[in-house]
Amino acid sequence: MKQLLTRSLVLLCSVILSTMTANAADVYPVKPIKVIVPFPPGGGADTLIRLIAPLTSDLWKQSVVIENRPGASGAIGAELVAQSTADGYTLLMGSTAAVTEKNIHQFSPVALISASPYIVTMSPALNITSVRSLIAYAKANPGKIRYGSSGPGSASHLAGELFASLANISLLHVPYKGTGQALTDLLAGHIDLMFAPAQTVMPQIESGKLLALAQTGAKRSEALSNIPTVAESGLSGYSAVGWFGLFAPANTPKPVIQKINQTVMFVMSQEKVRKAMLERGSDPASGSPEEFSAFLRLDQSKWAKLIKENKVAVQ
Repeated sequence: MKQLLTRSLVLLCSVILSTMTANAADVYPVKPIKVIVPFPPGGGADTLIRLIAPLTSDLWKQSVVIENRPGASGAIGAELVAQSTADGYTLLMGSTAAVTEKNIHQFSPVALISASPYIVTMSPALNITSVRSLIAYAKANPGKIRYGSSGPGSASHLAGELFASLANISLLHVPYKGTGQALTDLLAGHIDLMFAPAQTVMPQIESGKLLALAQTGAKRSEALSNIPTVAESGLSGYSAVGWFGLFAPANTPKPVIQKINQTVMFVMSQEKVRKAMLERGSDPASGSPEEFSAFLRLDQSKWAKLIKENKVAVQ
């Protein structure tokens, strides 16, 4: 009798909790939502969330507040979100460096925003205008080409490490707190090269201040159809994408995660948003939280293999 009563109480509590969770999702959001960007302003993550946030705010009738918390290749901002209340009111605009195999357990993936190739971007100073000439120069001048990234373990770092590994060349990695800061130094001539999010560098490429040698995807993206891939340009087998997506703290109620996902996917399906993303060189993503999780497992496995085999320093 006592065991039956205990099971009944557990079942009742489960039903009550499920009902409360569903009700929370029904009324969500009832207050402003904060989105932490773990990089400085001007980078890929910052640019994309500032494009999406106003329309999301309009739909929810609540403010979406964006807060930049850079440092430690995104780890500082990521940890801040991981330690927040798991109620959907504090989110992370994450990327390869901010959410890794080491901390993915602290988050619930919500929505993949973009998984796009980066652009192999050169300063005009070295007069290098193709992937083949870049490789030839690097072989003749080992370690002299300086490439900037948004920090150790970021996609802009690992894309460069993969390039160097496949081309059998040596590049000098110069980490920054964000791609926006790296771009400033690229324009000033303090570094020579970036594997950069298109939305960060396209204005400078279009103005002629920087050169676009190639895009890093396995095939040409819709957003960058006039730029050849690295593989097309002479480095067979090369493929890398940089992704950006929204995360909530682990154990955030699934109905709340689903509601955020559906709202964000609706916003990104709007023609003006798609057009704006494509103009910035970003391919809009789509899919459920579960599909985002599956994507992350494959992506993290690829980079973990590169890091291990090449002894890449990511700390």
